[in-house]
Amino acid sequence: MTHLSFYQRHGKRWFDLAIAIPLAILLSPFMGILALLVRWKLGSPVLFTQVRPGLNGQLFSMVKFRSMTDARNDQGELLPDEVRLTSFGRFLRSSSLDELPELWNVIRGEMSLVGPRPLLISYLELYTPEQARRHDVLPGITGWAQVNGRNAISWEQKFVLDVGYVKQVSLSLDMKILILTVAKVIRRDNISADGHTTMPTFQGNPKITNILN
Repeated sequence: MTHLSFYQRHGKRWFDLAIAIPLAILLSPFMGILALLVRWKLGSPVLFTQVRPGLNGQLFSMVKFRSMTDARNDQGELLPDEVRLTSFGRFLRSSSLDELPELWNVIRGEMSLVGPRPLLISYLELYTPEQARRHDVLPGITGWAQVNGRNAISWEQKFVLDVGYVKQVSLSLDMKILILTVAKVIRRDNISADGHTTMPTFQGNPKITNILN
C-alpha cells in the first residue's frame, strides 16, 4: 500500500489490543471449559494449528479449537470433512467458538480483529495481482466478506469484498464489521456453501471487480 492512514499505521493495533486482551482474560475460564469439551468429544490435540499467510504473505501459525476428528479409511487417509465434522464440531463452527484461540494471534500481532480471513498457503499462487492485495493488511478473525455472506458466497465475491476492505480500512468500518459479526454469530448465518460442509477449495479465477457494498 502506498498510503496508510493514521488509523492503519497506529490506531488499528491499539484498537485490537484494547479489545483482544480484556476479551481473552474475560473469556479464559470459558475457553478452559470449552477445551475440556473438545478433548472429551473430539480427542487431542485440543487446538488445531495451521500455517497461513498473513501480512505481505508472511507465514504464521494460526490457532483454533479443533472441530473435526482424525477418522481415517483403511489406507490411513483422512475421511472427507463431512464425515469427520461431528455435531459438536458443527456447533463450534456455527457459533464461531472455534475461532476464540485466534485472540492469541491478535495479541501477538499476527492477526487483527478485522481483516481478510487467512487462507491456505496453496492459494497464494492462484491469486490475481488484485486479489493478492488482501495481504496488504493483517488477516482478521472476522472481515467484510464474513458479514456479507461468509461461506454462502463465491470465492470471487469474497475477494471483491476483501480487496474493497483493504482500500477503505477505517475505525468506523472495523466497528461496523464487529457489530455485524456479533449479529451474524447469534443468528448463525451463512455457515457453509451450498452442497458443502465447508467452503469448497479455491481453484483460481482471474475475474474480480472492486466494490465495497
